[in-house]
Amino acid sequence: MPDLSYELLSLKAGHTHIIGIDEAGRGPLAGPVSAAAVILPRGYTHDLLDDSKKLSEKKRELIYEDIMADDRILWGHSYAEAPEIDEVNILRATHAAMARSTQDLLDKYSIARETKIYCLIDGLPLKNFPFSSEGIVKGDGISLSIAAASIIAKVKRDRKMLEYAEKYPQYGFERHKGYGTKVHLAALKDHGATSIHRQSFAPVAQLTLPLD
Repeated sequence: MPDLSYELLSLKAGHTHIIGIDEAGRGPLAGPVSAAAVILPRGYTHDLLDDSKKLSEKKRELIYEDIMADDRILWGHSYAEAPEIDEVNILRATHAAMARSTQDLLDKYSIARETKIYCLIDGLPLKNFPFSSEGIVKGDGISLSIAAASIIAKVKRDRKMLEYAEKYPQYGFERHKGYGTKVHLAALKDHGATSIHRQSFAPVAQLTLPLD
């Protein structure tokens, strides 16, 4: 289970605001990348909080509601929608959404950029990230702050895809959340791409991939 070891090390190094950052939705053919940034209170614990990918949808929703109801937890969020992904590529769009989610947190809670901010980011180190940071591979299973960010990013994205499912009912977004399942590929062939499909992703661009 993740803990606050990395957060404590960062505090001991002289940083005052330790922000966990994660994303959800880099792989789907449709919908946004969702990024979240979280500052947990010192000594924070939660019996269920873990990497969002290890949890059922029901548990993710429960943890998300706990996070939203806890006034001690500071958080920010941002999307990178399909047009941005197509314009700059998925990696740059993801990094941009992470940076925006961090700025959203700072703006929401009136934290000055000059504060000793330090970001713990799930994955490899990011070059040119606008805040001091380090990458932690599989960080969502190691750092509680990153795990909390993974929950927010995932739940917000899933809820967004449910909204898109109402707008585009023929694609089954409520089932696959935009990932390239057989059902999704078949719907893409039958109905073509929507405005939320990533035109730069091969299956959307080609529309001719075999279903088997």
